[in-house]
Amino acid sequence: MSNTIDPGKGPATVAFDDAFRRQLHELFVWRRDVRRFRTDPLPDGTIERLIEIACLSPSVGLSQPWRFVIVDDAARRRAVIEDFKTCNADALRSYSGERAAKYAALKLSGLEEAPGHLAVFAEKSDQIGSGLGRATMPETTEYSVVAAICAMWLAARAEGIGLGWVSILNPGRVQEILEIPDTWKFIGYLCIGYPQVECDRPELEQAKWESRRGPDEFTIRR
Repeated sequence: MSNTIDPGKGPATVAFDDAFRRQLHELFVWRRDVRRFRTDPLPDGTIERLIEIACLSPSVGLSQPWRFVIVDDAARRRAVIEDFKTCNADALRSYSGERAAKYAALKLSGLEEAPGHLAVFAEKSDQIGSGLGRATMPETTEYSVVAAICAMWLAARAEGIGLGWVSILNPGRVQEILEIPDTWKFIGYLCIGYPQVECDRPELEQAKWESRRGPDEFTIRR
């Protein structure tokens, strides 16, 4: 990677070389939704620094709708874990036979082991950005927050830190546990810590729950 100055553009621009692009591709390949964490604490300021990177993400109308809640309180964490167990039991009952047995064997959260807990919300009522880009597609507020989480996910992986996105939760209950304003929409609850193992294949693929498919299956032309 090198900095170059284009006289026609004024400010310095950044050029990324082939070596950087290869490493970036490897980062995408090795990013995983981590469920199995070591209990080692993260260095002080790690989550705050990852939030700073997340805030570099694009957002509709530059609305910056992301809201982050670092969950340190032990009682709140326990309440989130109990809600996960309730929701997970409900989900298990929706399957039967071999699929139910496979579901029961899956590890679907690292809530009890991960040293870092982070809840992420979208603020839907804020006037930052003056509504630009949201009149016809208001859901782009939530999309912007998802983009920020993805940026954080990759940044964490680049440092050898794992991130797990827990979605088996009751959004209303999470709002209650964390005492969050009604105008904040729950997007995701993230476990953050050092993974027990590194792998370039999704855990659900290894468990034969589902297999990853190629882009040709999801791409059409018009």
